[in-house]
Amino acid sequence: MTNILVPIGTSPDAHETLQYAIDFASDFGANIYVMEVFSAIAKTGTLANVSEKIADSGKERLKGVIAKTDQKKVAIKVVTYKGDLVDGLNDINKEIGVDLIILSPRSSDIREELYLGSTSGGIVKRTNIPALVVPKGTEYSRFKNVLVAFKSGILKRKRILDPLATIANKHKCKVNLLLVKTPGYSDDDLKINTALMDMSSQLTITENATTYQGVLEHFRSQQPDLLCVFRRKRGFFKKLWEKSTILKSEFSSTVPVLILSVKKD
Repeated sequence: MTNILVPIGTSPDAHETLQYAIDFASDFGANIYVMEVFSAIAKTGTLANVSEKIADSGKERLKGVIAKTDQKKVAIKVVTYKGDLVDGLNDINKEIGVDLIILSPRSSDIREELYLGSTSGGIVKRTNIPALVVPKGTEYSRFKNVLVAFKSGILKRKRILDPLATIANKHKCKVNLLLVKTPGYSDDDLKINTALMDMSSQLTITENATTYQGVLEHFRSQQPDLLCVFRRKRGFFKKLWEKSTILKSEFSSTVPVLILSVKKD
């Protein structure tokens, strides 16, 4: 794991998420890129260098957020992007190769009823980059127990499991698999990727209406400190991926959530 991207929103607690990312990066020997996206609409009579001024202002704000953290000798670079957030993430990914995005559930949205705000939700929904969603106030510590929940064990894309494998190898944590048989499942869904099986310590098979209900049923007994799910057209968050914001009544997690993409690039 080499490059970690941290989108910084307008939340006054942004430095907490960045500190988590710094501690994580320090443990894995990774670099951090902190990013802010801005848009500047040109109008008659506006200053010609308005975009440059906004970019400079954004960089100064990011430097202020960084100044509130213990950098632990981690290489931190500031990047700004003019335009759409996801376009910016994808462009940076093409340029440097982003191994993981670390973000808070609500980087800009202040609505307490939401688990994922529009910015964080848009990142999760519209990119194929692995993401680690870290609840507010979470301090970094090595994971001991990971719960991987899914409704289909088929993983066709190469390197899907790389972030999970890297974490499991580094932390020497226990990886438990939860296969949730939902209505309409096929026999192929029950065939579990061999690489996923190789890194696991335990497999539990359950039947529930949705994958999330399966997680709720087994979360207390498994007591994970990391939940890992897959972003795919049919699977965990199937309905939730259709929108950017996610209500806490629809889904919530008190532990970090690692989201791996099964979608094609």
